Amino acid sequence: MGATGSATLNFGASPGTNTASVTITGQPGIIAGSAVEAWIMGTDSTADHNAYTHALLPRWVSVTPIVITPGTGFTVQGFNEISLTGQVAIRWVWS
Repeated sequence: MGATGSATLNFGASPGTNTASVTITGQPGIIAGSAVEAWIMGTDSTADHNAYTHALLPRWVSVTPIVITPGTGFTVQGFNEISLTGQVAIRWVWS
């Protein structure tokens, strides 16, 4: 396993948006062929969304790694069919 961690997707203030992304850096061992996964954990919370909301969000929000930068890190994108607001906590792992 390479590394695990957490980050925050920020969908912004009202009216929000359907997409948000976050770039994870400080991953010197990641290579172009690394497998990266990201998800919303139902027990996490942020100032904008409590653990209950985080438990429901994976039904509507798709969280996908979109870009790997070898020796540096990767970018994760969250997508939803309707606009969301505020910050959503995610967890990630790569190997």
